[in-house]
Amino acid sequence: MNELTIMIIDDEAAMRQLVRTFLEKEGYTVLEAANGIDALSTIEKQLPDLLIVDVMMPYMDGFAFTKEVKRNYDLPLIFLSAKGEEWDKIHGLKLGGDDYIAKPFHPGELLARIESVLRRTKPAPPKTDRYTIGPLILDANSYKATVDGRTLSLTLKEFDLLSRLAQHPEKVFTREQLLQAVWGEEYNGSERTVDTHVKTLRLKLKEHAALIQTVWGVGYKFEVL
Repeated sequence: MNELTIMIIDDEAAMRQLVRTFLEKEGYTVLEAANGIDALSTIEKQLPDLLIVDVMMPYMDGFAFTKEVKRNYDLPLIFLSAKGEEWDKIHGLKLGGDDYIAKPFHPGELLARIESVLRRTKPAPPKTDRYTIGPLILDANSYKATVDGRTLSLTLKEFDLLSRLAQHPEKVFTREQLLQAVWGEEYNGSERTVDTHVKTLRLKLKEHAALIQTVWGVGYKFEVL
C-alpha cells in the first residue's frame, strides 16, 4: 500500500470516478470534491498528500482555488485542463502548480506524473550531525571522532579536514579544494598546510592511517578499506 492520499477536484463526476478507480487500484486513498469551495472544506478536516485540480470549475476555478490553498498549505499540485494553451500552463506553474496535464489523458500518464511530483516534493531526510564511515564515527556537535571505539584527540582543523574527506568516500580532493573547504577562501597559506595536517591525522589514526589515501599529483581521498 502507498499509504498516501490524493484529492481529485473536478466538477465532472465521470472524471473523478475514473481517477479514483485507477488510483485506488494503485493503492492510493482518494478524496473527491466537485469544486474548490468543497475542496477547501475537506482539506481542513483531512490533509491529502497531493492535489489534482481541474482548471475550469464553477464557483471557484482551479487557479483561484490554488491561490487560496497555497496561503495555508504547501501541497504538491497537478492541474488538469481541457485547455492546452501555453499561457494556462505557465500561469498554473507560476501559481505553485507542480505539473499540468491536458485532457484527455491516459491514466498511466497521470500516474507517472503523480509519482514524479511526489519524488520531487518529498521532504529531505533530517540532517544528521553524526556520521559512521567504516570504523570511523564523527559527531559534528561535539567535534568528537572515534575509530574502532577509540577517541581521537583532534584540533578543530584536523576534525574538519577528516570530516570533509570521510563524508565523501572515494572522492578525490585537491589540496586547493581542501584548503578552501576547511581554512576558507581567504586563507593565504601554503598548500603544504594540508599535507602537514594529513600527516598528523594519519599518526593519530594509527593502524587506520590508510583510511586517508594520497592520490599522487592530485591530493587526497578517504577510502573505506
